[in-house]
Amino acid sequence: MTTPAGPSADRRTFLSLLGLSAAAVAAGGSLAGCGDKATRSGTTQELDKLAEVLPEQRALTVNVPKPDIVGTRPVADGYTRFPAQLVDAIAEKPGAGGPAIRAMVPVWGPAPPAGASNAYLTAINAELGTPVEFSVQDGITYAEKLGAILGARDVPDLLCVPGWEVSKLARFGDAVRANFEDLTPYLQGAKVADYPMLGTFPAGAWRNACWNERLMAVPNPTDGPFPWALFHRKDLLTKAGLAVPASIDELFDVGKRATNADKGVWAFSDIFAMVQMFHKVPGSKDGWRLRADGTPEFKYETPEFRAAAEFMSRLYRAGLVHPDIVASKGADAQQLLKSGKIMFHQDGIGMWQLMQAEQQKVTPGFDVQPVPLFSATGGNPLAWGDDEPISYTFVKKGLGKARVEEILRVVDWCSAPFGTAEFDLREYGVQGRHHTRGADGPVKTELGFKEIQNQYFFISGRSPVVQPYPQTPQYVPQLLAYSNETVKNLEKDPWDGLKFEMPAKYKAGMVPTQDKITDIVRGRRPMSDLDVVVTEWRAAGGDEARQLLGSALADAGR
Repeated sequence: MTTPAGPSADRRTFLSLLGLSAAAVAAGGSLAGCGDKATRSGTTQELDKLAEVLPEQRALTVNVPKPDIVGTRPVADGYTRFPAQLVDAIAEKPGAGGPAIRAMVPVWGPAPPAGASNAYLTAINAELGTPVEFSVQDGITYAEKLGAILGARDVPDLLCVPGWEVSKLARFGDAVRANFEDLTPYLQGAKVADYPMLGTFPAGAWRNACWNERLMAVPNPTDGPFPWALFHRKDLLTKAGLAVPASIDELFDVGKRATNADKGVWAFSDIFAMVQMFHKVPGSKDGWRLRADGTPEFKYETPEFRAAAEFMSRLYRAGLVHPDIVASKGADAQQLLKSGKIMFHQDGIGMWQLMQAEQQKVTPGFDVQPVPLFSATGGNPLAWGDDEPISYTFVKKGLGKARVEEILRVVDWCSAPFGTAEFDLREYGVQGRHHTRGADGPVKTELGFKEIQNQYFFISGRSPVVQPYPQTPQYVPQLLAYSNETVKNLEKDPWDGLKFEMPAKYKAGMVPTQDKITDIVRGRRPMSDLDVVVTEWRAAGGDEARQLLGSALADAGR
């Protein structure tokens, strides 16, 4: 995947980009016409019982290179160098020369040129045999667009739905049933042999692509399980004689010593998610765990969350958070980190390499690194994370068998793995136009950055790997070292293997509650109001969600 210019391609980092806007949730509400009583109260699927509808996992028949560094699952394997020779994964054009396939995908940043004015699209469409025509939508407002087209049942032939949007779209399972083709007859079991690239996907990704106990989408498997990391300007801390914090007290102390308002330097952006992780606040299913008596408990109700909120509030009160962050939800924290105006910033892993490659060209010695995970309360740390797909690709319902098969062949071509000519063209475009190639591998040209915006990535999937980055040769070893250490403390999800459509009332209450907590943490409301907010959250769907999660475990015999 080509990481978007700006915040990372990580699933929850994109979610933070979207700001969890009330408008997005309202867009989800437009699906109400597809709903029924059952889904308003939430539904559960036991994914372990869906084995018969899933594709069988198959080995790739082409010879791709072995990884240089092995990841501890669900961490992806890493490559530190490009193969000397690329292999062709697919011999024949997947398209039958039919009409163009209409697809809708998100993009972050400037929209790329469309149609024939984009040489990258022209080159790949020539290889496909049937062109894909993209409707590129602003990723920040993508939820609103999804809500509108799903509610109107006016979807394109291929639709990308990012995984982080699903939890916000009310009665999404009903929208899936109404709008999209059941792919089970095309892909289950040995039938996936007709689409050999799809057959290499992890079984867990396919399980999550089921709705209403049928295989309804092609998953785009994640290449990293962690939603957040706490990044720091290692070069600037070293220059100031400050060590990387290894405890919550050290984090405050280093932040205090790094802040110099007279010079326009503060320690932090809003790092509340990482502060929660340091305090071992639960993260499963967006913040649930089990009490000692086996009943579900949400993070807002825990002493760990209160301690995290109090610590984050302390950072604000002490003036250690940049004032642009304090005053606005939309401050560009990445730019503040780049310019040395803050020392610590919470973001997705995908930010790391992009920022390092960009800034080392303009700032000699620039070095951004993640802070190793620690526990604020003693014992081993707790890492949030999961192996749920980045996104899902749905096929419009009612296109007919031949057309669906053609579309799946196109998706299969776009899903070719690292080391193949197809992957190389999808990622880097045409050599000599979109990239140059030297001993270290491809380097994108200005045209490449302009025209390639993950269009085909978002209508496909791939066996996830971390590919080489010649501009930052230490990145892959550093990333795998950080990830393989962090994954040792990955939180165990009590509901692993269960997939939920959360109650509509609960979904609708998420953003208003988060906004209230933001006000408390930033000092606009007293900390004593947290109890009031929790009571309001329970009445606004929290107890209804608790009932669903508790019943699901009982029904599953756990």
